[in-house]
Amino acid sequence: MIPTIFALATAPGRAGVAVVRVSGPASGGALAALTGKPLPEPRLATLVRLRDPKTGEALDDALVLRFTAPRSFTGEDVVELHLHGGRAVVAGVVEALSTLPGLRVAEPGEFTRRAFENGKLDLTEAEAVADLVDAETSAQRRQALRQMEGVLGKLYDGWRERLTRSLAHIEADIDFPDEDLPSGVSDAARPVLSGLAAEIDAHLDDRGRGERLREGLHIAIVGAPNAGKSSLLNALARREAAIVSARAGTTRDVIEVHLDLGGYPVVLADTAGLREAAADEVEEEGIRRALARAARADVKVAVFDSTALPTLDPATIALLDKDTVVVLNKTDAVDSAVPTVDGWEAVAVSARTGAGLPELERRLTAFTADRLAGSGAPALTRARHRSALEECRDALRRALTAPLPELMAEDVRLASRALGRITGRVDVEDLLDVIFRDFCIGK
Repeated sequence: MIPTIFALATAPGRAGVAVVRVSGPASGGALAALTGKPLPEPRLATLVRLRDPKTGEALDDALVLRFTAPRSFTGEDVVELHLHGGRAVVAGVVEALSTLPGLRVAEPGEFTRRAFENGKLDLTEAEAVADLVDAETSAQRRQALRQMEGVLGKLYDGWRERLTRSLAHIEADIDFPDEDLPSGVSDAARPVLSGLAAEIDAHLDDRGRGERLREGLHIAIVGAPNAGKSSLLNALARREAAIVSARAGTTRDVIEVHLDLGGYPVVLADTAGLREAAADEVEEEGIRRALARAARADVKVAVFDSTALPTLDPATIALLDKDTVVVLNKTDAVDSAVPTVDGWEAVAVSARTGAGLPELERRLTAFTADRLAGSGAPALTRARHRSALEECRDALRRALTAPLPELMAEDVRLASRALGRITGRVDVEDLLDVIFRDFCIGK
């Protein structure tokens, strides 16, 4: 018999309301045991007194909801207990549920896994549940909601349906060569396969937009020692995240803060000051890490000290490219700031007074939006999606050059299976534990 599972579905800790979810065939019986009353009507919120089934002690006055299979999140009978969010209340209800026969605490991600196994979600939608819970910006929320609504799954299922039709044409030529079929039946599949390969190429050529939106765009602040990088990081973060000192080489390691820029997630990194002669081996390692972070960054903020002009730091100049925002800092200490640095347009700021920071934030937001904003088409959001799509595309390319229809058909089958793995239509058993074990228990 399928066990009935339960868990806290909201964040642990003190809160106004906490929700405990129970899913499985014994969920209705569990509710009856806690209330001592007949079950309420499905989907009708009902206020009841919950009691310990063994001692009769009152646990809470709760709002309860009952959902009958298959019209529930998991596709099973489900009960939700909306409790007062005190720790003692939640602990008492959970303890009472654990004493009931046939019930056990849910494993991480088990509610979502049951929803997948019961056909309520495909794998892309299940992944979107986790992304929505983890979303910290409006752009992340929008992407997760679209994926949870099935836009990715529908796209990949549509591609797979086209492959299935094409495979039917190819195998008709293979299996029924002597039948009175129109000539060139399998040839009709070639333009379909070619067009689909081109669509997948275009889908893959998105500069990792979906993955970056999930994880955050990486921005590295680089510059010479004492250019004001740490002060700029603190000003943008609006808190004292990095130590600021007049002593050169204070920052020895990479310091990260997470920001929300115009609704987009950003990981802003302060790095060690760049100079040719490091004071010691620790600073030398910091400079190496700074250069490595700059090389990996999606956007660089190159900071120059206005008070040092016209001298320019050659190590920072060498990093300037189209993915760089040039900043002239400490403009409060000079009469006027030049508008360019080595021919690059610069943003004049003062991290100390805040002058110019709105313009810098606007410029960084524009860079971020350019790299993360989409055209409306669904974006693939995980490395496993990208890997499967690349496998599908490569199989289609082989199919288009296959010398025999049997080889062509085999490559089309491989392409279809690669698409099916993304949504969970085929070969999913080895993926389930990996995908769902990272979800929190309440999902």
